[in-house]
Amino acid sequence: MSKETYYITTAIAYTSRKPHIGNSYEVVFTDAVARLKRLQGKDVFFLTGTDEHGRKNEEAAAEEGVTPKQYVDKIAGQIREICDILNTSYDKFIRTTDNYHVKSVQAIFQKLYDQGDIYKSKYEGWYCLPDESFYTDSQLVDGKCPDCGRAVERASEEAYFFKMSKYQKQLEEHIEANPGFIFPESRKKEMVNNFLKPGLQDLCVTRSSFSWGVPVPFDPGHVIYVWIDALSNYITALDYMPGNPGALYKRYWPAEAHVIGKDILRFHTIYWPILLLALGEPLPKSIFGHPWLLSGVDKMSKSRGNVIYADDLAELIGVDGVRYYLLAEMPYAQDGTITYERIFERYNADLANTLGNLVNRSIAMTHKYFGGKLPTGRKAEALDNELAHAAKVACAQMQEKLDAFRASDAVEAVINLAKRANKYIDETTPWVLGKDNAQSDRLASVLYNLLEVIRVLGVLLTPFLPATAEEIFRQLDCPAEYQTLNSIATFGVVPALAPQPPTPLFARLDTDKLLAELQATEQETTTIQQEKAAHEAGKDKPCTPPEPEKPAEIGYDDFMATQLVVGQVRACEKVEKADKLLKLTVFDGAGERTIVSGIAPWYTADDLVGKKVIVVANLKPAKLRGIVSQGMLLAADGPGGAAQVVFLPDEAVPGSRIR
Repeated sequence: MSKETYYITTAIAYTSRKPHIGNSYEVVFTDAVARLKRLQGKDVFFLTGTDEHGRKNEEAAAEEGVTPKQYVDKIAGQIREICDILNTSYDKFIRTTDNYHVKSVQAIFQKLYDQGDIYKSKYEGWYCLPDESFYTDSQLVDGKCPDCGRAVERASEEAYFFKMSKYQKQLEEHIEANPGFIFPESRKKEMVNNFLKPGLQDLCVTRSSFSWGVPVPFDPGHVIYVWIDALSNYITALDYMPGNPGALYKRYWPAEAHVIGKDILRFHTIYWPILLLALGEPLPKSIFGHPWLLSGVDKMSKSRGNVIYADDLAELIGVDGVRYYLLAEMPYAQDGTITYERIFERYNADLANTLGNLVNRSIAMTHKYFGGKLPTGRKAEALDNELAHAAKVACAQMQEKLDAFRASDAVEAVINLAKRANKYIDETTPWVLGKDNAQSDRLASVLYNLLEVIRVLGVLLTPFLPATAEEIFRQLDCPAEYQTLNSIATFGVVPALAPQPPTPLFARLDTDKLLAELQATEQETTTIQQEKAAHEAGKDKPCTPPEPEKPAEIGYDDFMATQLVVGQVRACEKVEKADKLLKLTVFDGAGERTIVSGIAPWYTADDLVGKKVIVVANLKPAKLRGIVSQGMLLAADGPGGAAQVVFLPDEAVPGSRIR
C-alpha cells in the first residue's frame, strides 16, 4: 500500500541579498511541518529555492561588474547555505535559472498564448523596482508603492498581458467552496475584500526594458515576468510540462500547502491560482500567509541597521537554539518580535533550565544510583499515572497544533511536558529515595519514568530541534524503533534503557556578557560603516568645504561641558581582527587612558606615537572589540573621506584644557 503524499513549499527567495533571520523563519517553519509529516508516515516532498531573474538583479550585477548569472550564483549559494546551516530537510532546491525550469516556463507561456489567454499591448503606469510590481494611479498610497512605501517610477513599454479577469469568478467560487484554501481567516478576508471584490485587471507578464529573464519563445525581445516565471516553480520543480506532466507532478500535485509571507500573499492566492485555472490544473489545497518577524517594532532591513543573520545567531546559541526561538516565539497570525534580550531569556529558561536540566539530572541520577542500568524491580504510585497522562496529552497536542500550522502552540505543548517532568522530580525526590535501600524499587520506577518521558520528548522535538532529538536518543542509547510516534502512543511499554553518561544539551548563557559584546560589535560596525560611507562619498572628489549651514546655537556653559584636553600618544597598536581600529595609550596629564579610534586606514603607530592631540576627556566609555575606549581624538574630514587628526605643537602641556 502506497503512502499518503504530502507536498509542501516555501516561497522561493529572491536573490537580492543574503537572507536575514526574518527571511529564515519561513523555511524553518516549513521544515518543522515536513518533519512532522514524515514522522506521521507521509510520503513528503519539501520544496524551497530561489527566484533569480529581474531588473534588480541585472542592475546589481552591473554595479558589481559581473554577469547576472555570476551575481545570482553567489546569492543563491548564500541562501542555500543558510538553509543547510539551519538543518532544513528540503527534498529539492529549485533555481529559476535551472534549464528545466526555463523550458517549462516557456512552454506554459506558449500554451496560454496559443489558447488566447495572453495578448500583446502597451503598458503605462507606475513601477516599484524593489517589489518589481506595477500599479495604477488609484493603487498608489500618497504617490508611493502601496506594499513597501517606496518611491515608484513612471513606466511605459510594450508588453504581453494575461487575461486574469477572465478567471476571477471561478477563483471566487473556489475560495467560497474551500474555506481552508487561504488561512488564517484574517488573511483570506484581506485578499477577498481588498483585491477580488474591487475587480481584477489583466496582468502584465513580460518586460522589454531589461534582458535578464526567460525569453518569450516567439518574441525574444521580451522576457517572461515574475508572475509566470517565479510562481510556476511549484510545478516545474515536479517536472511539469503542459500536456505532459512528469511522474513527480502526478505523484505530488496538488500541493497540500504553500507557506508564504503575508507581504506576497496576493500573488499566491490570486495570480497563481488563476494561472493554474488557465492551465486546467488543480489548485493547491491551502495557502498559509505567515506573519513577519520584526526586529523590535520594525520590519528587518539592512537600511535600518537592525538585521540579525541566522548564521551569526547560530554561532551564539547553536542551530537548534535559533530554530527554537523562531518556532516558539512566532505567533500564528500576528507579527513576532526578535531581540537579543528575548532570545537569550528564552534560551536559558526553556532550553537550558527546563529541557537541558531535566535530561542531564535524570540520566545523571540513573548512573549515580544504578550505574546506568535500572533493575527490573518496580513500585508504581499515582504520580506515575499523572506523568504518563501528561505525555499522552503532549503527543496529541503537538500534532494537533502543528497540523494546524500553530507552531508556537505545538512547541509550548512539548515544553510543558518537560516542565511537568521537572515537577515530577520535585514531587518524587529521588535524591531522598536514593538514601534508603528499601526504596530501591520505587527509585527505579521514578527514574524509568523520567527516562521514558525524555524519550517521548525526543520524538516530539524531532520536527523542531532535530539535532537535539538525535542527541537525546544517543544519550539514552535508544534504538531507532523507539524513536517513532507509534512507539510513544502508550507510555511505559519500552524496556528499560541503559543511557550513556550525560552530556549537557544546552549550556546556560551569560546574558550580560553576550549583550555587552554585541553592543561593542554594533558600535564598531556603525563606526566602520560611517567611515566607509564618508570615504565613498568623497572618492574622486576635490576636498571642497560643504555649503555652510547655520549651526544650532549653544551657550558657553554647553561648550564648557565638553572637556577637551591636550593628550600625548605614548603607544599605539592595531586592534586584532579590526582593519579600521587603532588602540592608543594617551597621557592626559593625570594618567594614561586607552582610546580606540577608527583611523587605521590613514595612520600608523609611527605617525602617532609622541604626538600631542586633542582628547574628548569626559566622553562616556564604550567597549569596542572587547577594549574599553575612554575618550575620543578630534579629527577633521579630509580628501576622499580621510580622517585628519588634529595635532598640537610640541610645547602643548598634556592635561591642559582647550578653551
